Order: sequence, then structure tokens, then C-alpha cells
Amino acid sequence: MSVFTNTVLVSGAVVADIPQPIPGTPPGANGLLTILGWVSWIVFAIAVAGVLIVAGKMMFDHRQGNGGGQAATGLIWVLAGCIIAAVASGLVGAVVTASGGTA
Repeated sequence: MSVFTNTVLVSGAVVADIPQPIPGTPPGANGLLTILGWVSWIVFAIAVAGVLIVAGKMMFDHRQGNGGGQAATGLIWVLAGCIIAAVASGLVGAVVTASGGTA
């Protein structure tokens, strides 16, 4: 057998030995969920502030005759961050579910 075949067989055996988590919420998870809820509110408040700051910078640049092109690039990054924050929970849940756990 080749080295690749041996590696695939051994890694398959190792993955098969990983125990599956028990469904349900672990004890003490309510405090963690409260903290995560607060963090998500803070992240979305920062996201709104970021969009407003970039919009103000675009207006200021336009007023100065610069066109606001650099601020538009900043808006792309702010919106990318907003998208990542919005789908974070779904992404983690999909990964955990696909790996055999419960989300």
C-alpha cells in the first residue's frame, strides 16, 4: 500500500473514534449565553456607528471636492464586517451540525 492510502485509513480510524457530544445545554451555559447576547448587541451597535462614520466621511470628502472614493472603500470593509457578524451564529451552527454535534 502507498503512504497516501495508509494515511487515509489511519485518519478515518481516528475520526471514527471521536466521541459524539451529548445533546443539550451544559450546566452554567445561561451566563455564557447572556454574555454572548450582550456582545452581539455591542457588535451591531459598533457596526451601525461604523456605517454612520463612513457616511459622514464620504459627505465631508465630497464637500471638500475629493469625491469620497476612499471612504467608499471603507464602507465596503464595514459592510463586510456587518455580514460576517450577521452570519456568525449560522456559520458556527452549520459547522457544529455538520460535524455531528448539536447546535
